Amino acid sequence: MMDVSDEFDSGMEATDDLASFEVVNLSNPSLLDLGTDGDGHVQESKDRTKLKTKLISAWNNVRYGGWSLKSKPRLSKSSPVCLLGQSYQLSFSGERESFRRVFSSLLWMTYRRGFPPLDGSALTSDAGWGCMLRSAQMLLAHGLMLHMMPAGWTWPATHHQTKDDLEVVDAHVLDDSLRESRHDSGKHRRRSLGTALDCGSHEERTHRRIVSWFGDLPSAPFGLHRLVELGRASGKRAGDWYGPAIVAHILQKAVAASEVSDLAVYVAQNCTVYVGDVLNLCGTSHTDLSARCRSGWKSLVLLVPVRLGSDALNPAYTRCVKRLLELRCCMGIIGGKPKHSLFFVGFQDDQLIYLDPHYCQAAVDVQQDNFPLESFHCKTVRKMPFNRMDPSCTVGFYAGSRADFQALCSDVTKALTSSQEKYPIFTFVEGHNVEEMSCTSDSFTHIKSKDKPGRIRKKSCLEEFVLL
Repeated sequence: MMDVSDEFDSGMEATDDLASFEVVNLSNPSLLDLGTDGDGHVQESKDRTKLKTKLISAWNNVRYGGWSLKSKPRLSKSSPVCLLGQSYQLSFSGERESFRRVFSSLLWMTYRRGFPPLDGSALTSDAGWGCMLRSAQMLLAHGLMLHMMPAGWTWPATHHQTKDDLEVVDAHVLDDSLRESRHDSGKHRRRSLGTALDCGSHEERTHRRIVSWFGDLPSAPFGLHRLVELGRASGKRAGDWYGPAIVAHILQKAVAASEVSDLAVYVAQNCTVYVGDVLNLCGTSHTDLSARCRSGWKSLVLLVPVRLGSDALNPAYTRCVKRLLELRCCMGIIGGKPKHSLFFVGFQDDQLIYLDPHYCQAAVDVQQDNFPLESFHCKTVRKMPFNRMDPSCTVGFYAGSRADFQALCSDVTKALTSSQEKYPIFTFVEGHNVEEMSCTSDSFTHIKSKDKPGRIRKKSCLEEFVLL
């Protein structure tokens, strides 16, 4: 459980922008309403769990922007902004509008509360522990949007948002404003209307279908319940911290077991992508009937767990991370440490742009017709310095065809070798992985080591990675 006495995470500055969300009113008696029915210790235990969930949810909303201090995102118009392989010059109104629409169309997965209990526990919220799983959901969701939606698609609701979603300032104005307290932010902005949807269009039906796959219910193929279930093979359970390497393998299993038969997920081993194994994975059998499979190729989501330093990001890798985010084939980067995972989607100068999963929202019943989509999209840009990026991360790439994969290998290799560091963060190797190693417990035994006093020693998240 998150310790509410913890300090604000070092990755969050006093000048970071807060999401535009409703105020969490801790004085509201309904927040702590535990109910009166029940019997003895069972009801008392349920009440404690319910209270704990509500307090953690409220604390996360306070900590990550729930006080509704709706300061506008501060992006300079003197420098280009990179967002998932596309560069935008915000001094031009047309490009500024394009950036706003594309960013707001990304799928945003956050903590949720009030969903059915996770199997094997009484947890009805993932607040305080599920941020890496939510970041992984965002990465996969973007891959599915690339896979199933037409190129250049943006959510129609973003075309009708209020025009003050994005504030662009001159560099000297930005420098001055960053010295001001966030408590001096201006008037509250209106929330996105999010009402002008063409629900009958094929694109919107597909959009809604993809979102429903991430619903917080046991039947959703990429929902939290399913990911937690798949995590058991790696020794994980609900309430545990999931590292970026573990969640990569969980996503691989989830996609393999889903109805998306024309998409394959490959997870690199020991910072190495074996091209022969990818070709075998994406080669299709005669039983695959989709158009992509009939062409002899499954589309590919390539996930590469890496570690970009020991305790902090090695500055030599900053340029390499930028080069990767500039590639059109890059799906983004998930990374973080216990209690603070983020989904990185771009950068401006020395600031990363990310989506934050830490805001806790009510669970949405995605089985309803025309369920609301607004809480799955974020219109507020958040930033953090590169030097505060945690080195534990997984980089994602997408290739829709065999030719795309060949171009991916070439482009990524070029980006990796341009780094100041002598050794690239990962490599492509022709042939196959002879050892066929896996970081899940399907293929190896978890050994619980003991420290000198004889206590079980927890496995460090550093042990998931090969240090470079």
